[in-house]
Amino acid sequence: MKEFTKLTKDEIENQYYLRGLRPNYQTEVIPNWIKKSKDYSKKVKPKFNLKYGKNKRNVIDLYSVNNSKIFLLYIHGGYWQRGDKSVYSFLAEPYNNLNISVAFVNYEMCPQVKFSNIKYQIQQAITYLWENADELDINKQNFNLMGHSAGAHLTVEMLMTDWNKINSFMPHKFINYSVAVSGIYDLIPLLQCSENERLKLNHKEAIDESPFYRTFDLNENLLIAYGSKEPPDMQRQSIDLFKKFSSLTNSISLLPIENCDHFDTVDCIGDSNSNLFKKIMNNIVKTL
Repeated sequence: MKEFTKLTKDEIENQYYLRGLRPNYQTEVIPNWIKKSKDYSKKVKPKFNLKYGKNKRNVIDLYSVNNSKIFLLYIHGGYWQRGDKSVYSFLAEPYNNLNISVAFVNYEMCPQVKFSNIKYQIQQAITYLWENADELDINKQNFNLMGHSAGAHLTVEMLMTDWNKINSFMPHKFINYSVAVSGIYDLIPLLQCSENERLKLNHKEAIDESPFYRTFDLNENLLIAYGSKEPPDMQRQSIDLFKKFSSLTNSISLLPIENCDHFDTVDCIGDSNSNLFKKIMNNIVKTL
């Protein structure tokens, strides 16, 4: 694996412009996810567009299960600039089938808001869910997070949050188990990628908003997963984050997902036969 610092600008573009690696991304992959999500939403009765903030996209869809003992919040990807919760709601089905309630959160994205603002929106969404847990039938004692791509970055950001500073009635740490799939945790390469045209990150912001360059007290359990067919430097993102924090705690684990690219890993999240799904379930159950 070639070191990031030795990659040319063109090599970075080729590895980080992920949509370019799947020509059928817009024509087949996304439409397939949307169809599956619409079909599942027709079968169940989710609570759509629960408002957690003042902005238009500050809404949550909740696919709840009566008397569920486990809650999971999913944070979608899209390079912090595209995507929608409605695309991914098909992922709720296998978890609902195992009596797990699942929510999907939208958030204002770049360039409408600054990159640094996005994590505060997710904090606001989680605070809303925690404060309204009884009304929404959410078990605060088993509150779990999962995100893919940009959502994986935001998931790790939430583990760095002292929730008691946001709401004095909340504990300092309460997230039970987290899953970060195919994430970018070192944002420096993006400074040389065309995706930064809308992110508008400068060098200082790229450092400040990178979990890799910060230290934190990781009390929660975290699974970092990535596809074995993702570009080498995307794989490095997950491996390096694991190496950095596994030396500080034994509550973090790493899972390469065989024969999967960046978009296949989304399907693995919702495939009850995948190794990723099985590992998620085994670890959530262990923490009960």
